[in-house]
Amino acid sequence: MDVEPFTLDLARPLSTARGELEHREGFLVRIQYADAVGVGEASPLPGWTESLDACREALEWAPELAEDEDWGVALGETNAPAARHALSLALGDARAQRANKPLYRSLGNDRLVRRVPVNATVGDGAVEETADRAAAAVDAGFDCVKIKVGARSVDDDVERLRAVRDAIGPEVALRADANGAWSREAAERAFDQLAALDLEYVEQPLPADDIPDLSGLRDDGVAVALDESLSSRSVTDVLAAEAADYLVLKPMALGGPDRARMAARQARQAGVTPVISTTIDSVVARTAAVHVAAAIPEIPACGLATAEWLAEDLGPDPAPVADGQIEVPQHKGLGVELAE
Repeated sequence: MDVEPFTLDLARPLSTARGELEHREGFLVRIQYADAVGVGEASPLPGWTESLDACREALEWAPELAEDEDWGVALGETNAPAARHALSLALGDARAQRANKPLYRSLGNDRLVRRVPVNATVGDGAVEETADRAAAAVDAGFDCVKIKVGARSVDDDVERLRAVRDAIGPEVALRADANGAWSREAAERAFDQLAALDLEYVEQPLPADDIPDLSGLRDDGVAVALDESLSSRSVTDVLAAEAADYLVLKPMALGGPDRARMAARQARQAGVTPVISTTIDSVVARTAAVHVAAAIPEIPACGLATAEWLAEDLGPDPAPVADGQIEVPQHKGLGVELAE
């Protein structure tokens, strides 16, 4: 196994639970598995995964355990999610290569999937600016638009969303993402006003740990999607609490493509719709997330159109976005060619 650190500058600062990031740091992992070499990525994100140092330690320890036992044991004993993501992805890439099939088919989908729908994300802005950017996304072919809310008053955000709905029409799916910014009272007030706008869902309307209140919000006429809550609660616990209509699953935060695919199955069995997203990763993990989405039948629009967040990348993008869909690589394995 080979581990190589990397740092990538962001095109613009990224707001996280721990403040703003201006670059992404992580590790490329290559694992020799039989006659194939698989590649994985560990990109820790504050508030979601282990620290960079803890990730490094986990990656140093895993091959020792694999040598003493095997890679299955090493995966089972690796509790750091970003590190486990890299190991699981590298092994999955190598196994898919040996099976001469793309990664998504190795994850359990035997049908051909060429494209996956993705949403456009519109950040915080004034009413006219938000509506114009949403309309531009629809003109570019997106059938689903997600609007960032929570930085302004509820009334201001409702006005922004109403303007967006007027600009994009009734046929385009509209989502809002509050990133846990609202109180229960504010969320109830927002939901009362948003019910008429036919939103697909509001993502993380309350702080991550407010699971009981999130369960209560589901009766207020607007569907609830949970994202940040999965950084502190297991998928099993969130589903048992009946706190969500949608789960936004990030393979990096969950510990690998295999765990994300398993979480999607759990969600579907519980009547909850899975959506796949990234943690603003390099081309390696981002492409892996595309494969996870392609492995899930009838997946709705996913948060995978994130390449533009990076000012630079580790290699060319094999999964470009066009007309609101992202291309699924059909090469054997992951399908990523890294720059020399």
